[in-house]
Amino acid sequence: MKNLFDVMQLLKKYGTVIYTGDKQADLEMMEDEIRELYQLQFITAKEFASALLIIRGRKEDLS
Repeated sequence: MKNLFDVMQLLKKYGTVIYTGDKQADLEMMEDEIRELYQLQFITAKEFASALLIIRGRKEDLS
């Protein structure tokens, strides 16, 4: 995974599309969904870590 689009495609693969119009809220929801996918063992530790780094980096950009 290289960017937020890749994270969104990963979520979409599991039937999750997030768009509320509020970028900060979208990122929070994406992080929650990624955590849940990892806890349910749908994604690997590498995918989990990569997705979180991308999401957190984007959160910093918005601050």
